[in-house]
Amino acid sequence: MVLAIHKLGDPVLRYPIPEGDIDQAELKKIIRDMTDTLREANGLGLAAPQVGILKRIFVYDMGEGPRVMLNPQVVWESDETEEDTEGCLSIPGGEVIVRRCTAVKVRALDELGEAREIEAEGLLARMFQHEIDHLNGLMIIDRTTEKDRRRLINDMIREDRE
Repeated sequence: MVLAIHKLGDPVLRYPIPEGDIDQAELKKIIRDMTDTLREANGLGLAAPQVGILKRIFVYDMGEGPRVMLNPQVVWESDETEEDTEGCLSIPGGEVIVRRCTAVKVRALDELGEAREIEAEGLLARMFQHEIDHLNGLMIIDRTTEKDRRRLINDMIREDRE
C-alpha cells in the first residue's frame, strides 16, 4: 500500500527515533508499504518518519532492488566532505546544497535481523546520511545555508498556494 509522505512542517519529521525492537509481522508490512511508497515517489530512499511511522527504519533502492536498514548508525565517516544538491520527498520540488562526508560506514540490521556493516561512498554515502538524518529528526534545511533554507521554504509556500 502506498502511504502518504509527510511534508516539512509536520512534527513527526522532527522527532528523533530511538533504537528499538520491531515485531517481525509488523516489520514485513512496514517494509512492503514503505517500498511501495518509495517506488511510487520515484525516490532513492525513504525513512519511516516520512510516512508517519516512528520506527528507526529506512528503505532504499539504488537500482539493484529495494534494501532495508533497521536501527542504522553511522560508525565511521571520512574527514573529506563535499557539497552537492539534495532533494527530499518531504520537501517536494526543492533542492539545496548540502555538505556531507564523501564516505561512511553504517551498521544496521537487515529485514531478517542480521547485523550488517556497509561501507559506502559517493551517492550511496550521501543517501545513507540523508536517511539517517531523518531518523534523528533532521532535514536538509538544517544542513544548508540560511539563504537556501529561506528559498526552499518560500518555494514550498508558493507551491502550496498554487
